[in-house]
Amino acid sequence: MSRVWNFSAGPATLPEEVLKQAAEEMLDWRGKGLSVMEMSHRSPEYTEIFEHAKRGLVDLLSIPETHDVLFMQGGAVGMNAIVPMNLLRGFDAAAFVNTGSWSKKTAKEFAKYGRADVVLSNDADLGQFKAGSYVPDCGALVDSLKSKKYAYLHFCDNETIGGVEFNGQIEQIASQLAFPVVSDMSSNILSRPIDWNCHGLVYGGAQKNIGPAGVTLVVIEKRLLGRSIDHCPSAFEFATVAENGSMYNTPPTYAIYIAGLVFDWLKRKGGVAWAQAEAQRKSALLYKTIDDSQFYTSPVRPEDRSKMNVPFVLADESLNARFLSDAANRGLVQLKGHKSVGGMRASIYNAMPYEGVLALTEFMREFEKEVA
Repeated sequence: MSRVWNFSAGPATLPEEVLKQAAEEMLDWRGKGLSVMEMSHRSPEYTEIFEHAKRGLVDLLSIPETHDVLFMQGGAVGMNAIVPMNLLRGFDAAAFVNTGSWSKKTAKEFAKYGRADVVLSNDADLGQFKAGSYVPDCGALVDSLKSKKYAYLHFCDNETIGGVEFNGQIEQIASQLAFPVVSDMSSNILSRPIDWNCHGLVYGGAQKNIGPAGVTLVVIEKRLLGRSIDHCPSAFEFATVAENGSMYNTPPTYAIYIAGLVFDWLKRKGGVAWAQAEAQRKSALLYKTIDDSQFYTSPVRPEDRSKMNVPFVLADESLNARFLSDAANRGLVQLKGHKSVGGMRASIYNAMPYEGVLALTEFMREFEKEVA
């Protein structure tokens, strides 16, 4: 059976080259006679794998010496609790920008540990654009937060469900804030460069642009280590994880190995600069197909549209099931929108080639003609 075009929001498609290499090395990693799955995480063989993956990420994102890279577990949802437990010492509150389902869940979880102040939100309609379909104006945050004492300001850089993505708005004001910025980049990390001067902590689940589910990336400014509250579990304490080189407990070894292969693949392609250009090219093609149509509509304000997750709706929603079925017959799968918003969603992460997006747009135009 030939491979399909997988538009899943996560776990998402992986580069075919990576899957083939992993298959070749499954039973015998480089002549060692065992699988990576079977290796002790403290063995010299696995140490080599781990350090190679870490170096690959540092190189791709130009992570400076001021920041530490941690490979952890629990996903972004776990980080919703782990981050406050690590940064709340000496504080009782943090500020939150709410732009969709994931940022709202983060603020809700934080409320178990401190006061979650929502300082900016897109909960109200903005002209023709409905609540949740745009990035609110971040400029007013500087003056409104000047006199506040917060542990950090949190935002979700890309909302996978609503398809809303920041385009540097928070970075433009970060240097003017008196506290660090924490960003959830689960679904758009490695799709554009990151200005590390503007980010105290970046975290994300791996299952979109990094690798398989199981490993969670944390990049933290070293000066923020040691701010954990007393009852933070040792295995989740950033300082402890950093001191032990992400080996305080057994890490998700195989997921880190695959992530390392993905980093190698991305380097061969041209790195983050290539990924950024491809994200622009792929998303532009898909959005143009939607905007040129009388049948498909994007609910997101154009300047805030995600380059990773593209939601769209059909003019006649009674045709949703047929659209999905016909698409699957063409090898285009996982296009159903999140249950909370409905419609369709195409996730076009780094590993989704341009040809896959082209195949989707060709199908969309043909389907529109058939049902018109």
